[in-house]
Amino acid sequence: MTAPPRAAQPPRDHTASHPAPRPASGRPALLPRRLYGTADRLRRSWDRPLTAYYLILGASLLITALGLVMVFSASEIQALRYGLPSSFYFRKQLLAAAIGTMLLLLAWRMPPRLHQALAYPLLCGSVLLLVLVQVPGIGQTVNGNTNWISLGGPFQLQPSEISKLALVLWGADLVARKHRFGLLAQWKHLLVPLVPGTMVLLGLILSGGDMGTAVILCAVLFGLLWLAGAPVRLFTTTLAVAAVLSIVLVTTSAHRVSRLACIGAADPGPGDQCWQAAHGLYALASGGLFGQGLGASVEKWGQLPEPHTDFIFAVTGEELGLAGTLSVLALLACLGYAGIRVASRAEDTFARLAATGVTAWIMTQAVINIGAVLGLLPIAGVPLPLFSYGGSALLPTMYAVGLLLCLTRNEPTARAALTAQRRQRPRRISFRTWITDLRKG
Repeated sequence: MTAPPRAAQPPRDHTASHPAPRPASGRPALLPRRLYGTADRLRRSWDRPLTAYYLILGASLLITALGLVMVFSASEIQALRYGLPSSFYFRKQLLAAAIGTMLLLLAWRMPPRLHQALAYPLLCGSVLLLVLVQVPGIGQTVNGNTNWISLGGPFQLQPSEISKLALVLWGADLVARKHRFGLLAQWKHLLVPLVPGTMVLLGLILSGGDMGTAVILCAVLFGLLWLAGAPVRLFTTTLAVAAVLSIVLVTTSAHRVSRLACIGAADPGPGDQCWQAAHGLYALASGGLFGQGLGASVEKWGQLPEPHTDFIFAVTGEELGLAGTLSVLALLACLGYAGIRVASRAEDTFARLAATGVTAWIMTQAVINIGAVLGLLPIAGVPLPLFSYGGSALLPTMYAVGLLLCLTRNEPTARAALTAQRRQRPRRISFRTWITDLRKG
C-alpha cells in the first residue's frame, strides 16, 4: 500500500522559531536582557523607602571619618609650628566628633515635635551669643572676622554656626504653623516675621565681617520661602537688592576686594595677596590621580595657610589625588540627594521645610568652600561641612544630620519598613532560656 499524499503546506517562515525580541515598556530591543535586569534591580533598590535613610547615615559618617584622618594629616605641622603636640588639633576634633555623634543620636531619636519646641530657645540663644561677640573684651577677631567667643584655654565658640541651625528650626516651625492655619496666602504672613528675624541674624553676623555665613543664611531663607509658595518676582527683587548690598559691602572693604581679585589667580600676585588661593591650586595640581600619599603633602609645611580648616580640600587633593577629592564630592552629593529626597517625600510641612533648610545649608556651604579652593569663588572662610577642623561648625552640622535621620525615620513608608525589619530579626535567646529549652528536649 502506498501512503496517501500529503496535503500542501504553506512555506515555512524560518524567522518564526526565533522571533525578534519585542521591547517591553518602551525599552529598546537592541540592548541585552541582562543589562535591563541589572538596571531594573538597581532602580528598585534605589527606590526603596530606606534608601535616603542609609544614604544620610552612611555618607555623613564616612565624611566625618575621612575628615578626622585628613585633619590629623593636615594639622600636625601647624601644631608643631606653635609648639604644640602634633596630634593637638586631631584630639580636639576627635572630641568634637564624639560629642557630635551623641548629638546626632539624640536628634535622631527625638520626636519632630521636640525639635520644633527647641526652635525659639535656640534662636534666642544664638541672638544673645551674636550680641556678646560684639562686646569688647568678649568677642575675638580671627583672620579679620570678629565672630568668636573664648571659652578659656584653647576652646572657642563661633555663634554664627549655631545661628544656621537656629534659622532652620525656627523658620521651618514658623512657616509650618502659618501653613496649618492657611495664612501663607497673605504677603504679611509670608514675610513677617521670617524675613525681619533673618535680617537681625544677618546684621549681627555681617557686623563681625563673616560674609560667607551670611550667604548661607540667605540660601536657607530662600529655600524656606520657595517651599512656602513665594512668587518668583519676590526672589528676583530680593536677589537684586542682595547684589547691590554685596557690591557695597565688598567695595567698602579692602580685605574683601583683595579676595575678589584672587578668583582664578594662578600666582600669588603683587604683594602676595593671592598667596592662599594660588597655593591651594598648587596643592591640587601636584596630587595627580592618586596623590602623593597620606601625610606626604608639601604645601602644609607652611606654604598653604589654614590647611586643616578652610583649605583642607586642597590638602586632600594633594595627598589622595583626584580619587580622594572625587570621593568627598560623591559623598556630599549623596548627602544632598538624600536630603532633597526626604524633603520631596515628607508629608508633614515641618519635616519638608526642615529637610530643605538643612540641605540648602550643607550644600551651599560645601559649594562656597570647594569653589574657593578651586579658585572659582572668593575665599569666604567657611569650613567644609563635616570635614574641616572646627568643633563649632561640626556640632551643629551633626545635629542637623540627626534631624534629617529623624525626619526620614518618621516617613510612613520608612517607618513601616523599619518595623518590618525589627519583626524579621531573630529573637534573642538568653542563656537561661536556652537551658530551659534544652531540658524540654
